[in-house]
Amino acid sequence: MTKFSFTRTAQDGRARTGVIETARGAIRTPAFMPVGTAATVKAMLPGSVRETGADILLGNTYHLMLRPTAERIERLGGLHKFMNWERPVLTDSGGFQVMSLAALRKLTEKGVTFKSHIDGSKHEITPERSMEIQRMLGSDIVMCFDECPALPASRARISESMQLSMRWAARSKEAFGDRPGHALFGIQQGGLEEDLRAESAAALREIGFDGYAVGGLAVGEGQEAMFGCLDFAAGQLPEDRPRYLMGVGKPDDIVGTVARGIDMMDCVLPSRSGRTGQAFTRRGVLNIKNARHADDPRPLDERCGCPACRQYSRAYLHHVFRSQEIIASMLMTWHNLHYYQDLMAGMRDAISANRFAAFEADFHAARAEGDIEPL
Repeated sequence: MTKFSFTRTAQDGRARTGVIETARGAIRTPAFMPVGTAATVKAMLPGSVRETGADILLGNTYHLMLRPTAERIERLGGLHKFMNWERPVLTDSGGFQVMSLAALRKLTEKGVTFKSHIDGSKHEITPERSMEIQRMLGSDIVMCFDECPALPASRARISESMQLSMRWAARSKEAFGDRPGHALFGIQQGGLEEDLRAESAAALREIGFDGYAVGGLAVGEGQEAMFGCLDFAAGQLPEDRPRYLMGVGKPDDIVGTVARGIDMMDCVLPSRSGRTGQAFTRRGVLNIKNARHADDPRPLDERCGCPACRQYSRAYLHHVFRSQEIIASMLMTWHNLHYYQDLMAGMRDAISANRFAAFEADFHAARAEGDIEPL
């Protein structure tokens, strides 16, 4: 079985490109992971997701443990077989969703008890249970169970939460055990505080993980604060392991985080925005609902190679979206995921060619132009 490994192939400033090897295939970094919350990337077939250039998907522990349950997925052959995706899958630990979705949660040293947002049934997640669920799902990359406080929060609250997460990280590592071909990532916490982030990174290094995530960002602090934190947080993590920023983000967030040494990221934004009529293009975001598109025979982006741009006009996309046709969600999501993967490929090429600063400048200049003029 292929051992999990990470090889950096080029670096330009703090931006890095490389390859993560897993038993189910290679992941080119920087990598954007489309989110398949409930064992599906909404409005997309798995083969179509792969065609956009995605090497890995994210599955959601909290949602899958509630429905259809990890036990059922295991009986049916694991998550990859269940959702017809044979490439790598990363599963989150469930901690963030418990914080943001669950009703009446109770936090103790042992773990979290909560009521399901679906039917009110009572559940408990501990570090040990999170590892068990992710093992039953068959995840290639497993995330430690952590506690993620919403920002803003007091320094005392952030410190207490971080220290609890580090104790849970040690328990997660012990419960994960020896699983050749599978990886366990630790999650750095500490809010926006440099010393707390350093303390968290030191604790994670001592435990030892296959990769390291920057957690607790993209929770309402704003881009400037997030970038300020990443200016020190990413460098506190081991250079020879993948660095994963959880829950990010908009295209300009992604370019800025790669510039600060991040290798992996995920976000629901491209698929969720597609379903609500927003398209990401080189020239920024456009809203297909707007009347200006009703008679426009041009594509969303003339340089995009996705099916929505190659085969359909803005006028058609405007029509099917306003008519609430399912194909609107399919085409808009496909376009957005294709745009995100094109962005990642462009950054990988730029880093390899030692021209990332020029890529970044061109990226911002194109967005500043805004959408093409209406007809």
